[in-house]
Amino acid sequence: MTPPRPSRLADSRRQALTVAAIVVVQALGAVFFVADAVGDIVREGLGLHIVIECLVAFSLLAGVVFGALSVRVILARAKQQDEALAVASGALADLVLRRFAIGKLTPGEADVALFALKGCSAHEIAQIRCTAEGTVRAQLTRIYAKAGVASQSALVSLFFDDLLDVETLNL
Repeated sequence: MTPPRPSRLADSRRQALTVAAIVVVQALGAVFFVADAVGDIVREGLGLHIVIECLVAFSLLAGVVFGALSVRVILARAKQQDEALAVASGALADLVLRRFAIGKLTPGEADVALFALKGCSAHEIAQIRCTAEGTVRAQLTRIYAKAGVASQSALVSLFFDDLLDVETLNL
């Protein structure tokens, strides 16, 4: 079994932390340049060197503001994507349970059907459920008959057809 993949929100938070660290370094640089420019103006007056330092300081400040805004956008987008994924996952789970109920699958058949939808072979399902492969094959035959399909791929396509509005996709 593969370990669970971190959520997009977690990935985005790592990205946001990286950007935030860069923003902090930029802010420190901007503070340094502003302080240096102020010190130079007090000591030497306004000159080309000080004008350049001020331009650099303002550029860094602009980078700090842009970086901070970027962090907010990244986190907001990640949150929206995680919410959409949760809704889609919930919709798929609801669809599976509804189809199993409509098809009047026994609890054993529902387990086998779920593993079949995940792409497991009859041999793999038998190993997972600690049953004979012949039992799983018989259950798959009953599942396919109840669903009105002839194969595992056709069973999977039933669920995709329900989830996708094929007419809207113009396929």
